[in-house]
Amino acid sequence: MQRRRGRTERVRRRRRSSGSRGVNESYRSEFIELRKWLKERKFEDTGLVPASFPGTGRGLMSKASLQEGQVIISLPESCLLTTDTVIRSSVGPYIKKWKPPVSPLLALCTFLVSEKHAGSQSLWKSYLDILPKSYTCPVCLEPEVVDLLPRPLKVKAEEQRARVQDLFASSRGFFSTLQPLFAESVDSVFSYGAFLWAWCTVNTRAVYLRSRRQECLSAEPDTCALAPFLDLLNHSPHVQVKAAFNEKTKCYEIRTASRCRKHQEVFICYGPHDNQRLLLEYGFVSSHNPHACVPVSGDMLVKYLPPADKQVHKKIAILKDHGFTGNLTFGWDGPSWRLLTALKLLCLEAKHFACWKKVLLGEVISDTNEKTSLGVAQKLCSDFMEETHAVLHKVSDMKEEKVPLTRQLALVEALRTEELRILQASAEILHSLLTSFS
Repeated sequence: MQRRRGRTERVRRRRRSSGSRGVNESYRSEFIELRKWLKERKFEDTGLVPASFPGTGRGLMSKASLQEGQVIISLPESCLLTTDTVIRSSVGPYIKKWKPPVSPLLALCTFLVSEKHAGSQSLWKSYLDILPKSYTCPVCLEPEVVDLLPRPLKVKAEEQRARVQDLFASSRGFFSTLQPLFAESVDSVFSYGAFLWAWCTVNTRAVYLRSRRQECLSAEPDTCALAPFLDLLNHSPHVQVKAAFNEKTKCYEIRTASRCRKHQEVFICYGPHDNQRLLLEYGFVSSHNPHACVPVSGDMLVKYLPPADKQVHKKIAILKDHGFTGNLTFGWDGPSWRLLTALKLLCLEAKHFACWKKVLLGEVISDTNEKTSLGVAQKLCSDFMEETHAVLHKVSDMKEEKVPLTRQLALVEALRTEELRILQASAEILHSLLTSFS
């Protein structure tokens, strides 16, 4: 006979299970208004509610268990914000007149800034009110925080910032033509801060939707659409979903490929991205991400070679010609095959240099070459760990000294901590491999 559990045990079980459960936020006024707005546009409830979750923040919670293959959201076309929406709005005539044509991205950003400024007069107010007030993409981070990012990500972050600033600067002439729409100065409406917010909104929240070609827009791909309510779904690398626009129902649908328990957070997957890509494009880091890795730039490898190697320039040229200077990484399962292959070629002894093609095909040249390349990988991994420890120590100090930057510094800390775990895992694997040569 099964022993009955007492009241204390039941309370403990509820506390344990509630740790991963969300706190329902559908009662909040902004979500009530969003529901009304969606209902007016023929959106039907699919059993998901806004909630706050430990670890991921705001997301969507299931009111009932979800089965594999079930459609969890079906968002009518009338709810989607696309370039077609923009062209039909008050800014549409100005976009049609401007030459050279504006890009689809700029059109969406322009609409968002204009509607945000309109406030209660905007037909999209209910959606705009639930959008983040600020973002944590690298383009929004303070320069001293960007300096703490791993070098490959720092380079991409600075390129991203330059692209956004260039787009803003080159669009000011177009913005000036919109003055008749505003009582205030158009420069104050379309400030860099307002534009940056709009750019991040599109970049981090848009779904892929190929729209029909708008003759008044530039020839750049028109593939972004903002999807109210649907964009509350958070990312998990551990789930699979199917997302696409259904031409029959004229709805953008999300169909889950895995089950989800009642009152649990419902996730989608943005793609098999590593954490540096997630931070660059979306402004967050995924803990225990199976796709996470630590990139190694090709030019860094040369620093670990003997200075007397007279063939080093030929070796580098071979690696470049055969595409082995990029996508070199440390992962949860050790150094990547590409990284080890590049190191094996760079560590080839002069007498074996003629065998470089065999190296690129994965053949073993000699025990000496294998051991030397593993030793270089181990030293590289060790130096990366030392650098990561130093940055984490600096982040810890800065969090105490510069409280306003705490949120930004926490992102760097999360990224670097995850990369340290990867490097430690790689170090153990390399130690084991080298031990086999003893």
